[in-house]
Amino acid sequence: MAGATPISCSSALGIVLYSTVPSIGYAGSIPLFVAAFVIILSMYGGGFATIPAYLRDVFGTMHVGAIHGRLLTAWSAAGVLGPVLINYIREYQIERGVPKAQAYSVTMYIMCGLLLIGLICNFCMRPVSAEHHHGSAP
Repeated sequence: MAGATPISCSSALGIVLYSTVPSIGYAGSIPLFVAAFVIILSMYGGGFATIPAYLRDVFGTMHVGAIHGRLLTAWSAAGVLGPVLINYIREYQIERGVPKAQAYSVTMYIMCGLLLIGLICNFCMRPVSAEHHHGSAP
């Protein structure tokens, strides 16, 4: 399982894109800025599409439904809590005098850090024993 998986490729690409978005914004290149975010948003759907196969490869088929349900619950919680946290960070920066146009730069770098942690975790993953796959002898 270790190595270049769709998850690790999108994490690495995400790190590059999230880290360059502030610079693209400072440069004032609207087409590059929009292109970067189009790719970032498409990676969300790509991750959503590849997760079931990734879970099957890592955890086997026996409990993939339950694991996928937990993953979707965590994904949903992150979808609610993430923007709230980002808004608090933005407001904190604006209160400290950071121009509104630059208030999201720190959050982009936080995303890079989170993606790096995810990338490292992905490379540390190993498939479970074959006994956790349907059709294998106990």
